[in-house]
Amino acid sequence: MDCIQGMKEILPSNSIDVIVTSPPYNIGIDYNSYNDKKPFNEYLDWIGEVSKECFRVLKENGSFFFNIGDKPSDELRSLTVAQKITEQFKLQNTIHWVKSIAAPEKDVNIGHYKPVNSSRFLNNSHEYLFHFSKKGDVELDKLSIGVPYADKSNIGRWKHAKQDIRGRGNQWFIPYETVHQKKIHPAMFPIQLPEMCIKLHGLDKNSPLTILDPFMGVGTTAIAAKKLDCYFVGFEIDDKYIAIANEYLNQL
Repeated sequence: MDCIQGMKEILPSNSIDVIVTSPPYNIGIDYNSYNDKKPFNEYLDWIGEVSKECFRVLKENGSFFFNIGDKPSDELRSLTVAQKITEQFKLQNTIHWVKSIAAPEKDVNIGHYKPVNSSRFLNNSHEYLFHFSKKGDVELDKLSIGVPYADKSNIGRWKHAKQDIRGRGNQWFIPYETVHQKKIHPAMFPIQLPEMCIKLHGLDKNSPLTILDPFMGVGTTAIAAKKLDCYFVGFEIDDKYIAIANEYLNQL
């Protein structure tokens, strides 16, 4: 069902630990049963209503991870959408999901992006992942998604560097897998993205987290939650995508 209706009818207040979602971007993506071309003011109002319900159902110490991308010709859209959500939430972190990196000087050219047929605009090789919370004070488990130190001499030299791992920062390189056929969903994010969000918020071994994805699609967030032994709930209006999500989940 529709996520606004579903959250109002099904989810109690303060019942969700982590929300990880990627709504329709409203840039004309060819979804199976959704018109992705609303007037922008209508789209913002709709996002505002989704945000209000997300705020209600999220726990006081919960995290809301919101992924959205832009058209290269309109780079302020994502920031405008994020600003709409701050009518309820505090923006605690801005994460850049990097999908492609080219550094030929270092023999690096990895990842994929959607090419832009334009001589005026550059290809967009990243998307935003906004981390919201109710008060901006949620403590995170940064080392759960940490990376090894490039300079090993830091280990033991710095008081906080007690092992060969440091925080990843706010640039996450997560490439898509190479696609050789038509995608089953036109805007899927890699499963590593919701996994990292959930881990960053912090898992509780004694009490499994409850994860919500208001725009579940083919169930990527649900799969990540299940792999991490969390509970999950999602909303989706497309029967085809729901069937695919259930098929994936039943294989775990």
